[in-house]
Amino acid sequence: MAENPQTPIAHPRPLSPHLTIYRWPLTMMTSITHRITGMALTVGALILAWWLVAISNGLDGGYQTFMALAASPLGMLVLFGCTCALAYHFFSGIRHLAWDLGYGFDKKVSERNSVLIFTLSFFSAVVLFAIVWTGHGGYLQ
Repeated sequence: MAENPQTPIAHPRPLSPHLTIYRWPLTMMTSITHRITGMALTVGALILAWWLVAISNGLDGGYQTFMALAASPLGMLVLFGCTCALAYHFFSGIRHLAWDLGYGFDKKVSERNSVLIFTLSFFSAVVLFAIVWTGHGGYLQ
């Protein structure tokens, strides 16, 4: 007698991959990070607008408050995060432009570019932040 396919199994398997066993593809992490950095750049634009309003009101008051917060460890961390988000979104945007032109869809090329984007964005953010932080950006002269 054949077994009925509708009978329940003693240990049913999960219907979708479990988070503990599912391995995110690198290209998926890159795509999700691109969206997250886009939202982070919105926060960065608000910080930039706050800085512009504070500086337009003169050196007294709002600008001093902004600079005190920006110079704090938390402020530096937020500014570094905005710099990382900008660098990552820039390099990821170049990859999306290449995809729009029909290049880089091969799996190995796409994974290599994902690693390259993460690496380039981190190191360029560190370099940009170090240049400005050390006063070599030209604005402290």
